[in-house]
Amino acid sequence: MKRLQWYSYETDEVERRLKTDLNAGLTSEQIEEAKDRWGSNELPESKKTPAFLKFLHHFNDVLIYILLAAAVLTVTLGHYVDTIVILIVVVINALIGYIQENKAEKALEGIKNMLSLQATVIRNGERKEIASSELVPGDLVLLAPGDKIPADLRLITTDHLSIEESPLTGESTSVEKDADTLSEDTTLGDRLNMAFSGTAVVSGSGRGIVVETGTNTELGQINQSIAEVEEIETPLLRQIAEFGRMIAFVIIGIAALLFVYGLLFHDYEWGELLLYVISLTVSAIPEGLPAILSIILALGVQVMAKNNAIMRTLPSVETLGAVTVICSDKTGTLTKNEMTVQSVVLKDRIYEVTGTGYAPEGEIKFEGKPADVEQDQALRRFLTNVRSINDTTLRKAEDGQWQISGEPTEGCLVTLAEKANREIEPLEMIAKLPFDSAHKYMAGLVEEEAGKVIYVKGAPDKLFDMAGLEEGSEERQYWEEQLVNRSRRGERVIGAAVKQVEDSVTEIDHHDVAAGLTIIGLAGIMDPPREEAVEAVKVCRRAGIQVKMITGDHKETALAIAKQMGLTERDRVVEGREIDRMSDQELKAIVEDVDVFARTSPENKLQLVKALQKNGEVCAMTGDGVNDAPALKRADIGVAMGVKGTEVAKEASEMVLVDDNFKTIVNAVKEGRRVYDNLKKTILFILPTNGAEAFLIISALLIGIDMPLTPIQVLYVNMVTAVTVSFALAFEKLEAGAMQRPPRSPDAKLLSGYYVFRILLMSVLIGGAIMVMNVTLLGDTAQYTAEQVNTITLHSIVIAQVFHVFNVRNERQFAFNKDFFSNKIAFGLAGLLVLLQVGITYTPFLSDIFGLYPIEAEYWLYPFLIGIIGFIVIEIEKFITRKISQAHSNRKAVS
Repeated sequence: MKRLQWYSYETDEVERRLKTDLNAGLTSEQIEEAKDRWGSNELPESKKTPAFLKFLHHFNDVLIYILLAAAVLTVTLGHYVDTIVILIVVVINALIGYIQENKAEKALEGIKNMLSLQATVIRNGERKEIASSELVPGDLVLLAPGDKIPADLRLITTDHLSIEESPLTGESTSVEKDADTLSEDTTLGDRLNMAFSGTAVVSGSGRGIVVETGTNTELGQINQSIAEVEEIETPLLRQIAEFGRMIAFVIIGIAALLFVYGLLFHDYEWGELLLYVISLTVSAIPEGLPAILSIILALGVQVMAKNNAIMRTLPSVETLGAVTVICSDKTGTLTKNEMTVQSVVLKDRIYEVTGTGYAPEGEIKFEGKPADVEQDQALRRFLTNVRSINDTTLRKAEDGQWQISGEPTEGCLVTLAEKANREIEPLEMIAKLPFDSAHKYMAGLVEEEAGKVIYVKGAPDKLFDMAGLEEGSEERQYWEEQLVNRSRRGERVIGAAVKQVEDSVTEIDHHDVAAGLTIIGLAGIMDPPREEAVEAVKVCRRAGIQVKMITGDHKETALAIAKQMGLTERDRVVEGREIDRMSDQELKAIVEDVDVFARTSPENKLQLVKALQKNGEVCAMTGDGVNDAPALKRADIGVAMGVKGTEVAKEASEMVLVDDNFKTIVNAVKEGRRVYDNLKKTILFILPTNGAEAFLIISALLIGIDMPLTPIQVLYVNMVTAVTVSFALAFEKLEAGAMQRPPRSPDAKLLSGYYVFRILLMSVLIGGAIMVMNVTLLGDTAQYTAEQVNTITLHSIVIAQVFHVFNVRNERQFAFNKDFFSNKIAFGLAGLLVLLQVGITYTPFLSDIFGLYPIEAEYWLYPFLIGIIGFIVIEIEKFITRKISQAHSNRKAVS
């Protein structure tokens, strides 16, 4: 059902439709009827998934199903130790996944907490306080400074009413409200006759009719959008799921064929043959891979946390490495969300103001030198004006941050005065005219040394008229030229003027300042870009990552900031109302060609994220307001501001920036690329273990010899190599040039053709060498028993992997390089694994569990010899591959 556009209705039409009274409000009977129809003014509770279901969800994997089937078969065959070990492995993997899983979704609860608890209403002609949940459409609500708006209101009267809407629109300046009727195509940020649920009154007072409650409010619509947004599966999860299905299909197919082969061509008993098949199945499944991937991702989370980026989901760590576009809100993300005076223009000179934000740190400079307000009387008068005609205070909070109490625009003028090289004392206000949108200025009667004057501060064009500056006059042309120059730079301009009056004047009204003003100067104000964000945008672009600004601000300001930051070189800006008229196909086309989107609504942000994703982009969305929450949740990576971000934004995102610093995103992207590279190296390392084991078992069954490894031995090898030496790969450094290459394609295979070749080469190399050793040693029955050969076989696979981890640390470069000793953990874990092998071999209790024989010292020569051979062959292969790759690149460059 289409929502009514209450802002486009006259107040008497609103009164008629809601059957209320603009003076007396609703009657008791009307209230009861409305409650039955509309229900409570509350947002619905989010459904929680029980903890046990979350835990069981981690068993929902095709490879786990195969392992559980193997456990059932081992029970049937009476191999209970094998059963227990298989089940322990499965449960450990599930526990690791459960512990590292994202905590319960709290976005809806975060929005719920933003609602006002109390409201002041007029019912039955009487003023009363009620719980905001009791409000119904048609209620007459009174507003005062400090109030939270309890529902969506159509304003009917305002008295200097100013509302802070940044949680909803994302913009830092408060909005001066009025009751004038607006056109139907008015965007959310320009609906001046509406007060929205969850926002707050900064100053003034007003009266409004409740037009929407609960889920029908703008806040409620965002709440519903969050609930309905489809969460995107990360590239890694998609790739691992596809990888798991592929392995499962191959394992089941080969196992079935070998079972039939064994029955037809060998005289195995079916129970023995079934144990072969179970061993093959267990050997081919990389049981330790899920655990080690979770651990590597968790380590990435810890590294990011130390660098001020809190990750709320593990897979999101590697998704950062695939991000192709960052959709960034302007206010509080690319900018400081603190209005700052950038320049002061007087009649014959322009001052530059350094420093950003509300902190009184910086200087007022003229031609590069600090201005002296003792000598510069014109500047001193300007600063005294903006400091005196000001209701905002500036203070330093306990955490060291500078904060304002009042209007952001007024606050930055206080900060400006504090930056002077001499203290600027505000003059005592004898009488004042507060700011209102009708007159567009505020004024105050003060007493200077030379007598009484009226200071005026407001919209420059209004002040020019009040000063009697004729159109086309030289003075007016000067001021208007300066006004245009400041506006083109994205600055909001405030004018200051003065009028001398008689000492007998004690009261003032608008007639007193309607003429006779003298313009003192102009202040250029803007929410400035973060210095570090400018550099971060450059790094993103070098890394092949687009940055797009999606803001609720006006397009002129947005484009000026974007160009200052080097975010775009294009002049086109698309506004939210244009997006509303576009088809999905038109938006898909335009979103690639435009970098700045202005005056956007929450729906627009979500539309843009979806359009980018349809174009194949991996999208990160930054934001801090409630309005950002649906897009944050939909994006591949939602990035919320930790300091100034709302709880709703934080809970809807995958990453929270502790320091609200855009540069932290770049650091997180670097870490994401490092983590992904190391994940791939881990897979390149682990899978040859499974391949060698499967090769051994298949070869043994084909030639008709005893099984080289038991299921429990296979499980031990898979897990021990995964959680020891493969774990060392998590600590490998970021590869050189990682932030100069474009993001990887989200459709890129987890295993490239080269990786498949390397895995097969190592599997056949190690498996083949061990099988040749097996056949040779088993043929010498006088010196070697089957138990000894079985133990040597197990150690050969493990020790070969100890050597292989040093091959994998550098995918194609020579293992012995300047960074060979940089990863101390790799050497420590390699030594630990060798000690573990010694321990399980010569400790009676452990050797009995794993069925190992305490071999003599000289038999350790075989495992180490096979490991060294494997290491040398892979290094030769890497050398050949490098030469072929270089030759191919040279031919491509020539052509």
